[in-house]
Amino acid sequence: QVFVGNGSDEVLAHAFMALMRHGKPVLTPDVSYSFYPVYCNLYGIEHVEVPLDDSLRVRVADYQRPNGGVVIPNPNAPTGVALPLSEVRRLLELNRDSVVLVDEAYVDFGAESAASLVDEFPQLLVVQTLSKSRGLAGLRVGFALGHPDLIQALTTVKDSFNSYPLDRVAL
Repeated sequence: QVFVGNGSDEVLAHAFMALMRHGKPVLTPDVSYSFYPVYCNLYGIEHVEVPLDDSLRVRVADYQRPNGGVVIPNPNAPTGVALPLSEVRRLLELNRDSVVLVDEAYVDFGAESAASLVDEFPQLLVVQTLSKSRGLAGLRVGFALGHPDLIQALTTVKDSFNSYPLDRVAL
């Protein structure tokens, strides 16, 4: 249930390529991490930015529509606003047929990790980095937690590029 990569950006890139269904739009917040649309453009994935509310919060109900995946940073960057775990659960319940990627790069700065939901929701992929709160940016280590089928898809993509992206110290 664990996948490691050369920073969370590599993990995210592999996730977009391996898990986001082409032919249906990936949903992300309209004010969010700037690389989400970059990955969509790189892999030819349709992308829809879902507006935040007036308080810069994600409205989970707005993500209940046909999609090829949902990507939510929690807490959101750059707003710093976090979804409570109960709302992450609701997002997962509304999107049982789509991969829901929760990008937790800043989770230690004000959110509760969704890692505890991985066993309950096979469509959940939680991505974290060692670069932020753990202060190990120079190691370039990111990881994902998820159902073995999601992890296998990430591994397949990784192995098609470079099966050994981490050095011995990072491992």
